Amino acid sequence: MKTYKLYVGGAFVRSESGRVTSVTSVTSDDGEVLARVATASRKDLRDAVVAARGAQPAWASATPYLRGQILYRVAEMLDGRRTSAADELVRSGWSKADAAVEVDAAIDTWVWWAGWADKLTQVLGSVNPVAGPFLNVSTPEPVGVVGVVAADRPLADLAGVLAPVLCGGNTAVVLASAAHPLAALSFAEVLATSDVPGGVANVLWGDVGELAPWLADHADVDAIDVSGAPDGLRCDLVERSAGNLKRCAATSGLRRPQTAGEFLDLKTVWHPARV
Repeated sequence: MKTYKLYVGGAFVRSESGRVTSVTSVTSDDGEVLARVATASRKDLRDAVVAARGAQPAWASATPYLRGQILYRVAEMLDGRRTSAADELVRSGWSKADAAVEVDAAIDTWVWWAGWADKLTQVLGSVNPVAGPFLNVSTPEPVGVVGVVAADRPLADLAGVLAPVLCGGNTAVVLASAAHPLAALSFAEVLATSDVPGGVANVLWGDVGELAPWLADHADVDAIDVSGAPDGLRCDLVERSAGNLKRCAATSGLRRPQTAGEFLDLKTVWHPARV
């Protein structure tokens, strides 16, 4: 029986706590065990943040065109695993039709954001009018490490919140779908076999109520997307984020450049004109 592992720093690892959760079939009357999933602890989350921080400078300094090509490669690899990805969802109780729609939506989302990687500067940046002989330019730069609490759709929602984070040059620590761990952790295998550098995207699974507050409290996490958090927990995460001046957003995976802009800082440069 397969044990799905956590994806941290470009490697598949077991939880340091040794905790494992059995995932049972929702369609079986006898509670058939489909697989076992490594259950993340706070130590695993801390390791993921360290990996994300270490990978962030190189990822941010990569050209936007290169980042776009890498995101497109993720879409290609997921497309190549279309059948197995859909099978994971079917085993979790999805219909074949719904599973196919979910995989297609995830692939489309990765392709969409791949195309935006080298366009964010033009759309979100600006040349600002100033009263003086100066050139004043604002350009978007990544905030750094972003924590992501993914919603229940394990592929489409995950793509909707992870792709814009990576598109802008940030690295991510993802708490995957609590309801459908198999498909979400299988997607980590796509990341591992694509060209995404180790540590850029880290995928964990565990008790969101235990892990998400710690992610919001972590001083080395620069922003957090709480799209997938339940309403009560979301309010708690917002309050905790305010305590360490962490940027907090609920993007809901909307396809618009401003979604990536939630995790970008605008840096403004003044330069004397005609020099």
